[in-house]
Amino acid sequence: MLTEPTTEKLQAMRLDAMASTWRDQSGKPDIHKLAFDERFGMLVDAEWLCRENKRLATVLREAKLRIATACTEDIDYRPHRELDKAQIRQLATCRWVVEHQNVLITGATGTGKTYIACALAQQACRT
Repeated sequence: MLTEPTTEKLQAMRLDAMASTWRDQSGKPDIHKLAFDERFGMLVDAEWLCRENKRLATVLREAKLRIATACTEDIDYRPHRELDKAQIRQLATCRWVVEHQNVLITGATGTGKTYIACALAQQACRT
């Protein structure tokens, strides 16, 4: 089977990740042991994952978060910060976004309000 015309057609349809995965699959001798459905599923999964990653990157870039690397998993819960871990976990579900509610973060200077806000914003972008 000629893989080059297929690759060109996939790229013409803007299915670049699928084309790349198709090329990678054609170079592996064991791939032909898989059923058509399994190989096709791998191609579709690759394209879907690529598009999801691009969407997430665009949303995060447009959010212009002050701390772009902030994430809810890295929040520091030391006692002097007086953070309620259960409340942060509940906010990380992003239910407040679905319900069109706001989150107000208050506290003393240097306690990490900006970090928490950016972490929650990034979590909201992921969902």
